[in-house]
Amino acid sequence: MQDLCTMVHLCYCLFLVLSPLIELKDSQIIFCTDVVSAMLIRATGQNLRLAYLRSLESLDLVKQIEVSGDIAALIYLCNPFTIVACVGLSTSPIENMAVILCLYGACSRLIPLAAFGWVIATHLSLYPAILIIPVIFLLGCGPDSPPRKLFLQRHQQKEVLNQSKLPPRFSWGPVIHFAFWAFLWSVYVLVLCGISLKQFGGLWEMFKSTYGFILTVEDLSPNIGVLWYFFAEVFEFFRNFFLIVFHVNILFMILPLAIRLRHRPCYLAFVYVAICSMLKSYPSVGDSALYLGLLGWFVNELADMQFSLFLFCGYVGVSLLSPVMHNLWIWRGTGNANFYFATAMVYACLQIVLVVEGVSAMLNHDRKLRNLITGKPQDAKS
Repeated sequence: MQDLCTMVHLCYCLFLVLSPLIELKDSQIIFCTDVVSAMLIRATGQNLRLAYLRSLESLDLVKQIEVSGDIAALIYLCNPFTIVACVGLSTSPIENMAVILCLYGACSRLIPLAAFGWVIATHLSLYPAILIIPVIFLLGCGPDSPPRKLFLQRHQQKEVLNQSKLPPRFSWGPVIHFAFWAFLWSVYVLVLCGISLKQFGGLWEMFKSTYGFILTVEDLSPNIGVLWYFFAEVFEFFRNFFLIVFHVNILFMILPLAIRLRHRPCYLAFVYVAICSMLKSYPSVGDSALYLGLLGWFVNELADMQFSLFLFCGYVGVSLLSPVMHNLWIWRGTGNANFYFATAMVYACLQIVLVVEGVSAMLNHDRKLRNLITGKPQDAKS
């Protein structure tokens, strides 16, 4: 499966290079990008299921888990957000594929591929830079597994410590290898950008027009986020202060989540992507398509998550009402900004509930595994 997905990715890169020669339409390129992303999600989900099944076997816990990433691939490929992003010819599917490629490479121990995906994702959009933390955990410790202390408790009960059944300790070798390849790919991308933009102001002008544009929130056109409305109303004197508050708010969540979910790096990547989708300057429906696809990797662990029906109905309602309110305000002129901003606020609240309840459900899942090992009674089915 790894060789197949690597071959598919190489064919896709060749496909992008030859697309101007064979006169393919942009919609066809975007659709092929989504298909490749779905295949990479499926392969990564299969790797995660196999690794998690081995972890449960090491804990002497027999649990039937479908060793497949089909659900995650179908969620990503068939959900309305992916379809809308494809029909709208958005570039978000390309950014999503770079993020998925990074996670796939890290799970499969293909370090050059992981570094390439991370560099390209960061180059296209600043926010995937924080994914370096789950990538480091993936390379240093391996895919998602129960906490290491559960393995120690289980083997202490047997009074026999089998090192072969313990999860590997953190290793800096793959991380250093990743840093080398990330530096190499970064230099390569910057050199190419410098050559192509030499007559347009060089790299400084590129950084100013891309990362600077993201950080300063200069364009206040309505979108599904909340920053455009806030900065349209805030006094200019306080603008820089609130810019710092909104951007640093993402950074404040990185360390606590990394400490608590360090044994589940792929789930940590999902949480980071969802948080960035909430707080980024210019969000799109393609961001939702990405984190919902990543969420499909953990359908077994999140089976007992609360408010699932509420979240599903909320996403459906926002998907239907948001274009209606946008049409009433922008095109028909029969509404005002509050019509559309109300749906944006509901959308942000749904994402907050999804992240909070998702993290709580994953921690409860780990707690149930611990209760199974220690023999404590449980109130819910594990």
